[in-house]
Amino acid sequence: MDSSLQLRASHCHPLLPFSTPKLLSSATTATSVSFSLKPEPSSPPPQPPEPGIRRPQILKSTPATKPTHSTTAPSPKVSSNPLRGLTQLSNVPPSSNNTPHSISSKLRLSSKLAPPPPPPPPPPSSPQKSQNETQISEPESVSCEPGGPSQFREEGKIFIGNLPNWIKKHEVAEFFRQFGPIKNVILIKGHNEVERNAGFGFVMYGGPLTDKSAMKAVEFDGVEFHGRVLTVKLDDGKRLKAKAEERFRWVQGSEGEEYRSKWHEDREGSRKALRKVLETEPENWQKVVNAFERIKKPSRREFGLMVNYYARRGDMHRARETFESMRARGIEPTSHVYTNLIHAYAVGRDMDEALSCVRKMKEEGIEMTLVTYSILVGGFAKMCNTEAADYWFKEAKERHTTLNAIIYGNIIYAYCQTCNMEQAEALVREMEEGGIDAPLDIYHTMMDGYTMIGNEEKCLIVFERLKECGFTPSVISYGCLINLYTKIGKVSKALEVSKIMESAGIRHNMKTYSMLINGFLKLKDWANAFAIFEDAMRNGLKPDVVLYNNIIRAFCGMGNMNRAIHTVKEMQKERHRPTTRTFMPIIHGFARTGEMKRALEIFDMMRMSGCIPSVHTFNALILGLVEKRQMEKAVEILDEMSLAGISPNEHTYTTIMHGYASLGDTGKAFQYFTKLRNEGLELDAYTYEALLKACCKAGRMQSALAVTREMSAQKIPRNTFVYNILIDGWARRGDVWEAADLMQQMKQEGVQPDIRTYTSFINACCKAGDMLRATQTIQEMKSMGVKPNIKTYTTLIHGWARASLPEKALKCFEEMKLAGLKPDKAAYHCLMTSLLSRATVAEAYIYSGIVSICGEMIESGLTVDMGTAVSWSKRLRKIERSGGELTEALQKTFPPDWNECHHTTNTDEESGSDDVDEEIYFNHRSMF
Repeated sequence: MDSSLQLRASHCHPLLPFSTPKLLSSATTATSVSFSLKPEPSSPPPQPPEPGIRRPQILKSTPATKPTHSTTAPSPKVSSNPLRGLTQLSNVPPSSNNTPHSISSKLRLSSKLAPPPPPPPPPPSSPQKSQNETQISEPESVSCEPGGPSQFREEGKIFIGNLPNWIKKHEVAEFFRQFGPIKNVILIKGHNEVERNAGFGFVMYGGPLTDKSAMKAVEFDGVEFHGRVLTVKLDDGKRLKAKAEERFRWVQGSEGEEYRSKWHEDREGSRKALRKVLETEPENWQKVVNAFERIKKPSRREFGLMVNYYARRGDMHRARETFESMRARGIEPTSHVYTNLIHAYAVGRDMDEALSCVRKMKEEGIEMTLVTYSILVGGFAKMCNTEAADYWFKEAKERHTTLNAIIYGNIIYAYCQTCNMEQAEALVREMEEGGIDAPLDIYHTMMDGYTMIGNEEKCLIVFERLKECGFTPSVISYGCLINLYTKIGKVSKALEVSKIMESAGIRHNMKTYSMLINGFLKLKDWANAFAIFEDAMRNGLKPDVVLYNNIIRAFCGMGNMNRAIHTVKEMQKERHRPTTRTFMPIIHGFARTGEMKRALEIFDMMRMSGCIPSVHTFNALILGLVEKRQMEKAVEILDEMSLAGISPNEHTYTTIMHGYASLGDTGKAFQYFTKLRNEGLELDAYTYEALLKACCKAGRMQSALAVTREMSAQKIPRNTFVYNILIDGWARRGDVWEAADLMQQMKQEGVQPDIRTYTSFINACCKAGDMLRATQTIQEMKSMGVKPNIKTYTTLIHGWARASLPEKALKCFEEMKLAGLKPDKAAYHCLMTSLLSRATVAEAYIYSGIVSICGEMIESGLTVDMGTAVSWSKRLRKIERSGGELTEALQKTFPPDWNECHHTTNTDEESGSDDVDEEIYFNHRSMF
């Protein structure tokens, strides 16, 4: 009866570290190998090993007899032999279940994201193999005693002795090339001086007449070469025979101790010291380098360790230097060393050099491992290049029959970074259908992807599935939820998740605290942001650079710039190196308030701290100057960027264009637009908004229409901001028909109007005197769920004032207060101007309205400027020539120095008062 044995072997593939989110530290895949044996009638023979494993038979020899080819003798017990673990496979107990593990019975991540597929049918039982099919050939060169030296001699190989120690390979090859084409030259390195050779070496001839070439070279035995008499003879194979015997004794497991010189013992001690430092103190860079330099003659293993060390640190330049130093010593790199070098370039985000290493591997015939492919996929994933990542992932599937969770995690991360969650879900299903369980890190990657697109429902599904599959949520799991809620503005829910995490016994780390602080900073809730920071200090956590940067942002948002600068100095005392993100909010804060001298001082302080100014730093300076409309100084910053060797980007030019657009300077705006386009920078909707703003500000609406046509040609859709600028431009001209046409186009294109759109359209209606349409627009706003704000009501009040209907303006003012809105100075000015213009009619509601509004302004502490006071005083003299109740109430809203100046204003001309009122209104309206 045939018996079946199953051998389950676990293969662990280490995951090289990335700056991307960490995936699985090791992935385990199980494979089943079946054997079929026919036992003998008397006693069953020992179980032969797996056909895929080449194992020499261990022979037991005695001093009197030589080892013979036998398969039944037990192997001696030698702990230093790594081949020892491949023996005695017949002792593996048979598995109780011969069917593969059922995938459909597992808890699946993809079963919640998409319906699971039907369970696969059971695989057919494999036919039993005969004993002849399972027979394994034994390697004769290892299992039996090596033969004589003649069988180890290589054709066309000659020995050269008495060489000068300083001689190089190319000089030897140049001399011996006269006898035939040379295949290779081997110079044996010296023990103590690895830069010099030991005085002998080998030359190997190639081509069809290798033996003839070697015989010709041997005839020159005794020739003088650079002052030395050379020894030239055919290779006798003793060197290879000695190596074969040494390997044979090692596999045999001899109990005798091998003689080791002092030099070998010192080198082995240096190797162990290097490995110990790498394991215990990897952060001490100088100690690691010193330990490596103490090794007198590093091998490929030591060079590989150093390349891997530099790769984990992201130091691609030193990794490459170590790699080239290894090749200069004549040590050819393996797939493992190449993989570490590729990893160094991937961490440094230099994928072009990584691909050049891949091409070099293929040229040298070195096969790429699954780890190499995983590093390439992860490197392109960090750069959000899903096309390249998918290309190498598909090539890995073609070259390797089985993949692991690491490479799947990297390609899933690539699609999550680009918000392509449908493809990420498909890859999760493909991975699980292939029998690979999703590790915890892939759950975190999927949660992070759903966070980017703001899909709260799917993110919570993955979190619940994580717990159903037996995983315990970690601080990263809860951190993904906190990050989700802070990004979508639900900071209260983020705090709830924080409390649940603490109740589960999981402490916050710096990242979770930074997420919470960021959430409050977005809401401009400075008090709670500082409360979270103090909580982190109470828990004994030391702030890192990210947390310090958030606190500096909070101080700058509050306007406490001195405290922000003090925090930077405190950060430096704690030996944290500030970054450009540290100084940017401070620079922008000073530039925004017009304190350019202090902004430049912080800029110099940043340079003294070792931070190289980036284009974003210069953009912060330019933005602050543009907001203060100091365009000349903003252009000077552009010149300073050129001197620093930094090229402006599209945001730089667009900010300058918006500055000139605010001034209505269309010529300068178009000039910088041309520069932006000529330099090949990206044109987006924000760039065209600046042009439209400049055209509409200057009243050049035909130019604005030409800009919109170019947007359509560039296939850039018009968004709400573009329509707002165009409607506001037509509103300035009082062209309600063009404005109404734009409103209709918005609805046809599916662009939703906002509060500013409706306010601009109401302004167009008011300027055209179409107050009926303005009132209908207010009703349409409310039906669409858009609530009018103070600016909307102020625009409507001004419209009623222009229509000489103060009672309507007063009614609109009362509606605004009933809506819970507090009137500002512009609203009071429009309403008071309207009432004063009709006060000569002497109606009771006008007098009471003027007195009531004056009382509200006094109660709110509002006073008008001198120009408004002069205008109102002229209107008031038409009503009360010698003063009265209205004059007394109105003068309480005038500036404090009004009594000193009113005698001068009495002699001014009364003409032009309407123009003054109109100018004051537009000055107020420009604020919104």
